Amino acid sequence: MSPRPMLIVGYVNVLPHLDHFPVNGMILVEEPDVVRKRDLVGVMAGVERMRELIEWEYQLPASADEFFNTYPDLDPSVVVPLVEYAVPFAARLAERYGLPGAGSAVATVLRDKELLRRVTRAAGVPNPASVAVSGPEEVREFMAAHPGAVVLKPSNRQASLGTQVLHSPSEVDRAWAECVRVDEGVLVPDRPMPVQVLVERCMHGPEYSVEMLVRDGIPLFTNITAKSLFPGTRPVEQGHVVPADVPPELADALRSGTTAVLTAIGFGSGVIHCEWIVEDGVPHLVECAGRMPGDGIPDLIERAYPIDLATAYYAIMRGDEVPALPATAARATAVRFLACSGGRVESVSGAAEAEALPGVYRVHLREVGEEVPPLRSSWDRTGAIYVEAETPGAALKLADRAADLITITLR
Repeated sequence: MSPRPMLIVGYVNVLPHLDHFPVNGMILVEEPDVVRKRDLVGVMAGVERMRELIEWEYQLPASADEFFNTYPDLDPSVVVPLVEYAVPFAARLAERYGLPGAGSAVATVLRDKELLRRVTRAAGVPNPASVAVSGPEEVREFMAAHPGAVVLKPSNRQASLGTQVLHSPSEVDRAWAECVRVDEGVLVPDRPMPVQVLVERCMHGPEYSVEMLVRDGIPLFTNITAKSLFPGTRPVEQGHVVPADVPPELADALRSGTTAVLTAIGFGSGVIHCEWIVEDGVPHLVECAGRMPGDGIPDLIERAYPIDLATAYYAIMRGDEVPALPATAARATAVRFLACSGGRVESVSGAAEAEALPGVYRVHLREVGEEVPPLRSSWDRTGAIYVEAETPGAALKLADRAADLITITLR
């Protein structure tokens, strides 16, 4: 008898994590255009855990209900999103199959940064001043009313795509043109995706994210990650440290702020990745995702505590009991990303030396011949170095030391 399938929506590199799936037990749902452009039929061929690849336009309205009525007897054990754009579909599909999930109304709020601001602000969660805008003139009006730098960003995209810090009204027309023309290539379907734009006051202060495993609105596990950005007008992550080395009072404020977000949006069960900027000692909400975080943060968490994060997550999504999870980390981990100005990779050196450093456990770099665009989003970075150490400070120093050994030459 075949096991109940685990239904995964949206492709990422799941191959290293296949031990979480029973043999012949994974069903992957992905957009037909993405299947074609990423050759997922070939990528997943021969994977013994794979039961079926279902091509489905899951990002369209009512697509989850259409899917359920097409496959009413599928009987999955879990429905989980692996990419940002899959969150609403997975939440609604979990409801239709009678499984735990974030909730479809919640997923709609999480996928729209402007809606998230309105809902959480009404609940008393600190947010920056912001407004949805439909053209450059409205951006300039906001800048006139809010002196200082502003952030212009799509409210319904991912990976910092199109996000820019503006200091002068003279920058608005160019920034607007880029913001509404974001292109994710093979990662999204070919049909047009409407862009909604948000402008908000640029906050200044250290940045953190809070990751929680949640059952019926109650956090079962919490981690705080410290985040750093590349310098410049593109707020792209340069690195993460787990756990964040913060005073107990700030840790409490970040945890309680994230719990307040859960309550405000009515989150059910799943995982939350909530980002904050601490300005004048007060955490202000940046955005919140109802999926596993990217940038290798789950791996950093699993090594630091340690915890089998994926197993606990899938247990929650099945409705199974979850054993007690650790409250504090046993050690520290970090990732340091690399970036260049754009061009074709001509040479890469220093990788072996970086990998030889005690505590460095993974180095991933662009290959010679690859075309690298200028740094505008997370997709444009040229490499990543993952490390572990006894303390957050030691992990950060080790990651920076390893990064200094690597040279990537572009032309």
